[in-house]
Amino acid sequence: MQQIRHDWTREQAQALFDQPFNDLLLQAQQLHRQHFVPNTVQVSTLLSIKTGACPENCGYCSQSGHFSTGVEKQKLMELDAVIAAAKTAKEHGATRFCMGAGWRSPPEKNFPAVLDMVKAVKAMGMETCLTAGMLSDDQAGALKETGLDYYNHNLDSSAEYYEKVVTTRTYQDRLDTLERVRRNGINVCCGGIVGMGESDNDRLGLLIELANLPEHPQSVPLNVLVPIPGTPLGDSAPIDPLDFVRMVAVARMMMPKSVVRLSAGRAEMSQELQALCFFAGANSIHYGEKLLTTPLPDTQADQDLFSRLGINTQVESNMRDGAVCS
Repeated sequence: MQQIRHDWTREQAQALFDQPFNDLLLQAQQLHRQHFVPNTVQVSTLLSIKTGACPENCGYCSQSGHFSTGVEKQKLMELDAVIAAAKTAKEHGATRFCMGAGWRSPPEKNFPAVLDMVKAVKAMGMETCLTAGMLSDDQAGALKETGLDYYNHNLDSSAEYYEKVVTTRTYQDRLDTLERVRRNGINVCCGGIVGMGESDNDRLGLLIELANLPEHPQSVPLNVLVPIPGTPLGDSAPIDPLDFVRMVAVARMMMPKSVVRLSAGRAEMSQELQALCFFAGANSIHYGEKLLTTPLPDTQADQDLFSRLGINTQVESNMRDGAVCS
């Protein structure tokens, strides 16, 4: 069984990526089966609980107040509406309910309402996840006490490419929030976005940053940019689909115990491409009508794909139990 490492180099990551395609996928699938039950995928639904007018200038984001994208500002949702959305997600097979708020960090006046949302969803028997920008130690501690299972805070890109994407906060700001989340005992959900004009070297740099964190993120969402008109990255060229599959496989090789999630951009992926990603080691998806403000495939289409592939949906803890080496 491969040892868990936090000392990956560019040369080592490049060597994995450059292997013949079938060799890389075979190795990734074999390693995947050492840590996870085969043919199981965890399903999450992400709801935007506060949309638009975000003070950050992330160049990919439709919710940034710096750009004109047609997304209207909406105040924080009422608790009853969040509970109703979570109930619908659960009925459609989601085992984790993620809530996203377009903030630089959670305002103190709104934070108690967010805690109430986490409590309510947790009481429904679902895993809970939140993404709401940078956290203080006190906020991370309060979320832990409330029962939050995961906090999402993506690195977005390699450290070297980051300033071409965001300038209103630093890479270190993101790393600091991740440290606060880990220190308070909350599972980390952290990944990035490809297709923002970055090089292959930058994509590997993102995976190295993730794999060399003090602890591998429990969930690693890999997003393919959905270009939004009006944003600085709205004219970005698409990534080669097979390069994305390679990236999924390398993520699995470098972070063998992490759940690797297909997130934004999945609506533009064929079912055949998604099947390759599952073989390469992806074992989680976001599904529902939207991923915050970007579209996702129809839930029935996802269920049909799972049926065709013989994939079961389970909560993450059950995916890990009874893993076999085969």
